[in-house]
Amino acid sequence: MRLDRSLVDEAAADGRFTGVLTVDVADQRVFEAAYGFAHRAFAVPNATTMRFAMASGSKAFTALAVMRLVEDGTLRLDLPVRDVLGADLPLIDDAVTIEHLLGHTSGIGDYLEEDDEWDPAEYALAAPVHTLTTAEAFLPVLDGRAQKFPPGERFSYCNGGYVVLALVLERSTGEAYQDVVRRLVFARAGLEETDFLRMDDLPGTVARGYLHAEGDRVNTLHLPVIGNGDGGAFTTARDLHRFWRALFDGAIVSRDSVDTMTRPLHDTGGSSRYGLGFWVHPSGRAVSVQGQDAGVSMWSRHVPATATTATALGNSSEGAWPVVSVAARALADELDRA
Repeated sequence: MRLDRSLVDEAAADGRFTGVLTVDVADQRVFEAAYGFAHRAFAVPNATTMRFAMASGSKAFTALAVMRLVEDGTLRLDLPVRDVLGADLPLIDDAVTIEHLLGHTSGIGDYLEEDDEWDPAEYALAAPVHTLTTAEAFLPVLDGRAQKFPPGERFSYCNGGYVVLALVLERSTGEAYQDVVRRLVFARAGLEETDFLRMDDLPGTVARGYLHAEGDRVNTLHLPVIGNGDGGAFTTARDLHRFWRALFDGAIVSRDSVDTMTRPLHDTGGSSRYGLGFWVHPSGRAVSVQGQDAGVSMWSRHVPATATTATALGNSSEGAWPVVSVAARALADELDRA
Protein backbone atom coordinates (compact mmCIF):
# COMPACT_ATOMS: atom_id res chain seq x y z
CA MET A 1 0.00 0.00 0.00
CA ARG A 2 1.42 3.39 -1.03
CA LEU A 3 0.55 6.59 0.82
CA ASP A 4 1.54 9.99 -0.54
CA ARG A 5 2.86 11.89 2.49
CA SER A 6 2.07 15.24 0.92
CA LEU A 7 -1.59 14.23 0.58
CA VAL A 8 -1.64 13.08 4.19
CA ASP A 9 -0.03 16.32 5.37
CA GLU A 10 -2.57 18.34 3.38
CA ALA A 11 -5.50 16.38 4.80
CA ALA A 12 -4.13 16.70 8.33
CA ALA A 13 -3.84 20.46 7.92
CA ASP A 14 -7.33 20.78 6.42
CA GLY A 15 -8.92 18.83 9.26
CA ARG A 16 -6.54 20.17 11.90
CA PHE A 17 -5.82 16.55 12.67
CA THR A 18 -4.20 15.73 15.98
CA GLY A 19 -3.14 12.10 16.22
CA VAL A 20 -1.24 9.45 14.29
CA LEU A 21 -1.55 7.60 11.00
CA THR A 22 0.30 4.33 10.37
CA VAL A 23 0.45 1.57 7.80
CA ASP A 24 1.84 -1.86 8.68
CA VAL A 25 2.38 -4.72 6.25
CA ALA A 26 3.14 -8.06 7.90
CA ASP A 27 6.14 -7.38 10.18
CA GLN A 28 7.07 -4.03 8.63
CA ARG A 29 5.92 -0.49 9.38
CA VAL A 30 5.80 1.16 5.94
CA PHE A 31 4.30 4.54 6.85
CA GLU A 32 3.90 6.61 9.99
CA ALA A 33 3.12 10.22 10.79
CA ALA A 34 2.16 12.09 13.95
CA TYR A 35 0.45 15.47 14.26
CA GLY A 36 -0.50 17.80 17.08
CA PHE A 37 -0.15 17.32 20.80
CA ALA A 38 -0.88 14.49 23.21
CA HIS A 39 -1.04 17.13 25.95
CA ARG A 40 -1.62 20.63 24.65
CA ALA A 41 -1.09 22.55 27.88
CA PHE A 42 2.42 21.13 28.22
CA ALA A 43 3.09 20.98 24.45
CA VAL A 44 3.77 17.21 24.53
CA PRO A 45 3.78 16.10 20.88
CA ASN A 46 1.87 13.09 19.66
CA ALA A 47 3.95 10.04 18.75
CA THR A 48 3.09 6.77 17.06
CA THR A 49 3.86 4.96 20.33
CA MET A 50 1.14 6.87 22.21
CA ARG A 51 -2.05 5.21 23.40
CA PHE A 52 -5.32 6.69 22.13
CA ALA A 53 -8.97 6.13 22.98
CA MET A 54 -10.95 3.96 20.56
CA ALA A 55 -14.56 5.00 21.28
CA SER A 56 -16.80 2.56 19.37
CA GLY A 57 -13.77 0.92 17.78
CA SER A 58 -13.65 -1.38 20.78
CA LYS A 59 -17.12 -2.81 20.12
CA ALA A 60 -15.19 -5.52 18.27
CA PHE A 61 -13.67 -6.61 21.58
CA THR A 62 -17.14 -7.01 23.10
CA ALA A 63 -18.27 -9.04 20.09
CA LEU A 64 -15.24 -11.33 20.32
CA ALA A 65 -15.71 -11.93 24.05
CA VAL A 66 -19.32 -12.91 23.33
CA MET A 67 -18.21 -15.23 20.54
CA ARG A 68 -15.72 -16.91 22.86
CA LEU A 69 -18.60 -17.76 25.19
CA VAL A 70 -20.60 -19.00 22.21
CA GLU A 71 -17.73 -21.29 21.27
CA ASP A 72 -17.43 -22.73 24.78
CA GLY A 73 -21.19 -23.33 24.97
CA THR A 74 -22.03 -20.70 27.60
CA LEU A 75 -24.02 -18.63 25.09
CA ARG A 76 -25.72 -19.20 21.72
CA LEU A 77 -26.15 -16.72 18.89
CA ASP A 78 -29.88 -17.54 18.83
CA LEU A 79 -30.24 -17.20 22.63
CA PRO A 80 -33.03 -14.73 23.52
CA VAL A 81 -31.39 -12.02 25.59
CA ARG A 82 -34.48 -12.09 27.84
CA ASP A 83 -33.13 -15.39 29.22
CA VAL A 84 -30.25 -13.38 30.74
CA LEU A 85 -32.03 -10.11 31.48
CA GLY A 86 -34.92 -11.62 33.43
CA ALA A 87 -37.24 -8.79 34.45
CA ASP A 88 -34.70 -6.05 33.68
CA LEU A 89 -35.17 -3.73 30.67
CA PRO A 90 -38.77 -4.88 30.02
CA LEU A 91 -39.15 -2.77 26.86
CA ILE A 92 -36.65 -4.94 24.99
CA ASP A 93 -38.61 -7.32 22.77
CA ASP A 94 -38.54 -10.91 24.04
CA ALA A 95 -37.50 -12.06 20.55
CA VAL A 96 -34.20 -10.12 20.58
CA THR A 97 -31.26 -12.54 20.40
CA ILE A 98 -27.53 -12.27 20.98
CA GLU A 99 -27.01 -12.24 17.21
CA HIS A 100 -29.46 -9.36 16.74
CA LEU A 101 -27.46 -7.30 19.24
CA LEU A 102 -24.12 -8.17 17.63
CA GLY A 103 -25.34 -7.19 14.16
CA HIS A 104 -27.25 -4.02 15.18
CA THR A 105 -30.55 -5.49 14.01
CA SER A 106 -32.22 -5.77 17.45
CA GLY A 107 -34.40 -2.68 17.01
CA ILE A 108 -34.07 -1.76 20.69
CA GLY A 109 -34.20 1.88 21.73
CA ASP A 110 -30.77 3.46 22.13
CA TYR A 111 -29.51 5.62 24.98
CA LEU A 112 -27.24 7.48 22.50
CA GLU A 113 -29.03 8.10 19.23
CA GLU A 114 -26.58 8.13 16.30
CA ASP A 115 -29.03 10.05 14.09
CA ASP A 116 -29.28 13.03 16.44
CA GLU A 117 -27.29 16.18 15.67
CA TRP A 118 -24.14 15.88 17.73
CA ASP A 119 -22.20 18.44 19.73
CA PRO A 120 -19.10 16.97 21.43
CA ALA A 121 -19.37 19.58 24.19
CA GLU A 122 -22.80 18.32 25.30
CA TYR A 123 -23.18 16.20 28.42
CA ALA A 124 -25.03 13.33 26.74
CA LEU A 125 -25.12 10.79 29.56
CA ALA A 126 -28.15 10.68 31.85
CA ALA A 127 -26.11 9.51 34.84
CA PRO A 128 -23.02 10.81 36.66
CA VAL A 129 -20.06 9.57 34.63
CA HIS A 130 -18.16 8.38 37.72
CA THR A 131 -20.90 5.83 38.48
CA LEU A 132 -20.67 4.05 35.10
CA THR A 133 -18.03 1.50 36.00
CA THR A 134 -19.82 -1.76 35.11
CA ALA A 135 -22.50 -2.85 32.67
CA GLU A 136 -24.91 -3.33 35.58
CA ALA A 137 -24.44 0.36 36.43
CA PHE A 138 -25.89 1.27 33.01
CA LEU A 139 -29.29 -0.31 33.74
CA PRO A 140 -30.98 3.01 34.72
CA VAL A 141 -29.54 4.64 31.57
CA LEU A 142 -30.76 1.83 29.31
CA ASP A 143 -34.20 1.48 30.87
CA GLY A 144 -37.33 3.08 29.46
CA ARG A 145 -36.24 3.01 25.79
CA ALA A 146 -39.06 1.81 23.55
CA GLN A 147 -38.43 -0.80 20.86
CA LYS A 148 -38.00 0.99 17.47
CA PHE A 149 -38.80 -1.93 15.15
CA PRO A 150 -39.21 -5.72 15.30
CA PRO A 151 -35.98 -7.67 15.84
CA GLY A 152 -34.22 -8.62 12.61
CA GLU A 153 -36.15 -6.22 10.40
CA ARG A 154 -33.17 -4.03 9.43
CA PHE A 155 -29.80 -2.61 10.46
CA SER A 156 -29.79 0.30 12.91
CA TYR A 157 -26.57 1.10 14.73
CA CYS A 158 -27.17 0.82 18.47
CA ASN A 159 -24.75 1.65 21.26
CA GLY A 160 -27.15 0.42 23.92
CA GLY A 161 -27.24 -3.03 22.32
CA TYR A 162 -23.54 -3.44 23.00
CA VAL A 163 -23.94 -2.38 26.63
CA VAL A 164 -26.62 -5.07 26.88
CA LEU A 165 -24.06 -7.53 25.48
CA ALA A 166 -21.64 -6.39 28.19
CA LEU A 167 -24.36 -7.08 30.75
CA VAL A 168 -24.75 -10.56 29.27
CA LEU A 169 -20.99 -11.09 29.62
CA GLU A 170 -21.03 -9.98 33.26
CA ARG A 171 -23.97 -12.16 34.22
CA SER A 172 -22.67 -15.18 32.31
CA THR A 173 -19.20 -15.09 33.87
CA GLY A 174 -19.62 -13.36 37.24
CA GLU A 175 -16.80 -10.97 36.27
CA ALA A 176 -16.73 -7.25 35.50
CA TYR A 177 -17.05 -6.60 31.77
CA GLN A 178 -13.54 -5.16 31.49
CA ASP A 179 -11.99 -8.22 33.12
CA VAL A 180 -13.88 -10.56 30.79
CA VAL A 181 -12.47 -8.76 27.74
CA ARG A 182 -8.97 -8.65 29.20
CA ARG A 183 -9.06 -12.41 29.73
CA LEU A 184 -10.85 -13.55 26.58
CA VAL A 185 -9.52 -11.04 24.03
CA PHE A 186 -6.51 -8.98 25.11
CA ALA A 187 -4.58 -11.88 26.66
CA ARG A 188 -5.29 -14.23 23.75
CA ALA A 189 -4.20 -11.64 21.20
CA GLY A 190 -1.08 -10.60 23.13
CA LEU A 191 -2.20 -6.98 23.38
CA GLU A 192 0.21 -5.39 25.83
CA GLU A 193 -0.72 -1.76 25.12
CA THR A 194 -4.51 -2.09 25.04
CA ASP A 195 -6.69 -1.72 28.12
CA PHE A 196 -9.69 -0.06 29.72
CA LEU A 197 -8.28 2.94 31.58
CA ARG A 198 -10.05 5.32 33.95
CA MET A 199 -10.62 8.69 32.34
CA ASP A 200 -9.64 10.43 35.60
CA ASP A 201 -6.41 8.45 36.01
CA LEU A 202 -4.68 8.40 32.62
CA PRO A 203 -0.93 7.72 32.55
CA GLY A 204 1.53 9.89 30.63
CA THR A 205 1.62 7.43 27.71
CA VAL A 206 -2.00 8.28 26.79
CA ALA A 207 -3.04 11.17 24.53
CA ARG A 208 -5.68 13.37 26.16
CA GLY A 209 -8.94 13.67 24.23
CA TYR A 210 -9.79 17.23 23.21
CA LEU A 211 -13.33 18.34 22.45
CA HIS A 212 -12.32 20.81 19.76
CA ALA A 213 -9.53 21.45 17.26
CA GLU A 214 -8.27 24.24 19.50
CA GLY A 215 -8.20 24.80 23.24
CA ASP A 216 -7.38 22.67 26.26
CA ARG A 217 -10.85 21.35 27.16
CA VAL A 218 -10.72 17.57 27.53
CA ASN A 219 -13.43 14.89 27.50
CA THR A 220 -13.16 13.58 31.08
CA LEU A 221 -16.66 14.73 32.09
CA HIS A 222 -18.31 13.68 28.82
CA LEU A 223 -17.67 9.91 28.78
CA PRO A 224 -18.09 7.03 31.26
CA VAL A 225 -15.21 7.00 33.71
CA ILE A 226 -14.16 3.65 32.24
CA GLY A 227 -15.08 2.08 28.91
CA ASN A 228 -17.82 -0.50 28.59
CA GLY A 229 -19.46 -2.71 25.98
CA ASP A 230 -20.13 0.00 23.42
CA GLY A 231 -16.61 1.46 23.46
CA GLY A 232 -13.89 3.16 25.44
CA ALA A 233 -10.75 1.02 25.35
CA PHE A 234 -7.34 2.61 24.77
CA THR A 235 -4.76 1.23 22.36
CA THR A 236 -1.78 1.96 20.10
CA ALA A 237 -1.40 1.65 16.35
CA ARG A 238 1.09 -1.16 16.91
CA ASP A 239 -1.33 -3.11 19.09
CA LEU A 240 -4.15 -2.73 16.55
CA HIS A 241 -1.98 -4.34 13.87
CA ARG A 242 -1.14 -7.07 16.37
CA PHE A 243 -4.86 -7.48 17.10
CA TRP A 244 -5.82 -7.89 13.45
CA ARG A 245 -3.14 -10.48 12.80
CA ALA A 246 -4.08 -12.45 15.93
CA LEU A 247 -7.75 -12.33 14.91
CA PHE A 248 -7.17 -13.76 11.45
CA ASP A 249 -4.67 -16.29 12.80
CA GLY A 250 -7.50 -17.72 14.95
CA ALA A 251 -5.85 -16.79 18.25
CA ILE A 252 -8.95 -15.15 19.76
CA VAL A 253 -11.78 -17.19 18.30
CA SER A 254 -11.77 -19.97 15.69
CA ARG A 255 -11.36 -19.15 12.02
CA ASP A 256 -14.93 -20.34 11.44
CA SER A 257 -16.12 -17.74 13.94
CA VAL A 258 -13.92 -15.07 12.35
CA ASP A 259 -15.48 -15.87 8.98
CA THR A 260 -18.97 -15.56 10.49
CA MET A 261 -18.18 -12.24 12.19
CA THR A 262 -16.46 -10.63 9.19
CA ARG A 263 -18.95 -11.66 6.52
CA PRO A 264 -20.74 -8.62 4.97
CA LEU A 265 -24.15 -9.52 6.39
CA HIS A 266 -26.04 -6.26 6.70
CA ASP A 267 -26.59 -3.32 4.37
CA THR A 268 -25.89 -0.19 6.44
CA GLY A 269 -27.10 2.34 3.91
CA GLY A 270 -23.52 3.44 3.21
CA SER A 271 -20.46 2.16 1.38
CA SER A 272 -19.67 -0.46 4.03
CA ARG A 273 -21.53 -3.54 5.19
CA TYR A 274 -21.67 -4.87 8.75
CA GLY A 275 -20.93 -8.31 10.12
CA LEU A 276 -21.02 -9.15 13.82
CA GLY A 277 -18.93 -6.51 15.53
CA PHE A 278 -17.04 -5.38 12.42
CA TRP A 279 -17.50 -3.06 9.44
CA VAL A 280 -16.82 -4.98 6.25
CA HIS A 281 -15.91 -3.93 2.71
CA PRO A 282 -18.69 -5.11 0.34
CA SER A 283 -16.17 -7.50 -1.28
CA GLY A 284 -15.44 -9.05 2.11
CA ARG A 285 -11.71 -8.50 1.53
CA ALA A 286 -11.18 -5.74 4.10
CA VAL A 287 -12.47 -5.36 7.65
CA SER A 288 -12.61 -2.23 9.82
CA VAL A 289 -13.30 -0.83 13.24
CA GLN A 290 -14.03 2.84 13.76
CA GLY A 291 -15.13 5.20 16.48
CA GLN A 292 -16.06 8.78 17.21
CA ASP A 293 -16.94 10.43 20.48
CA ALA A 294 -16.10 13.51 22.48
CA GLY A 295 -12.33 13.87 22.08
CA VAL A 296 -11.95 10.71 19.96
CA SER A 297 -11.92 9.92 16.23
CA MET A 298 -10.33 6.69 15.00
CA TRP A 299 -10.36 4.10 12.23
CA SER A 300 -8.42 0.92 11.54
CA ARG A 301 -8.79 -1.23 8.42
CA HIS A 302 -7.15 -4.57 7.74
CA VAL A 303 -6.67 -6.56 4.53
CA PRO A 304 -6.09 -10.16 5.63
CA ALA A 305 -4.74 -11.35 2.26
CA THR A 306 -1.73 -9.01 2.49
CA ALA A 307 -1.59 -8.59 6.29
CA THR A 308 -1.95 -4.84 5.74
CA THR A 309 -3.31 -2.54 8.45
CA ALA A 310 -3.96 1.18 8.05
CA THR A 311 -4.78 2.97 11.31
CA ALA A 312 -5.68 6.54 12.19
CA LEU A 313 -5.95 7.37 15.89
CA GLY A 314 -7.06 10.91 16.71
CA ASN A 315 -7.38 12.73 20.02
CA SER A 316 -9.97 15.28 18.93
CA SER A 317 -13.66 14.84 18.22
CA GLU A 318 -13.68 15.00 14.43
CA GLY A 319 -10.20 15.68 13.08
CA ALA A 320 -9.33 12.18 11.89
CA TRP A 321 -11.77 11.91 8.98
CA PRO A 322 -9.88 13.87 6.27
CA VAL A 323 -6.79 11.74 6.99
CA VAL A 324 -8.89 8.57 7.05
CA SER A 325 -10.25 9.45 3.60
CA VAL A 326 -6.72 9.56 2.14
CA ALA A 327 -5.78 6.22 3.70
CA ALA A 328 -9.08 4.58 2.71
CA ARG A 329 -8.66 5.63 -0.92
CA ALA A 330 -5.13 4.22 -1.03
CA LEU A 331 -6.33 0.96 0.48
CA ALA A 332 -9.23 0.79 -1.99
CA ASP A 333 -6.77 1.26 -4.86
CA GLU A 334 -4.77 -1.68 -3.54
CA LEU A 335 -7.91 -3.85 -3.41
CA ASP A 336 -8.77 -2.87 -6.98
CA ARG A 337 -5.29 -3.90 -8.15
CA ALA A 338 -5.41 -7.24 -6.33
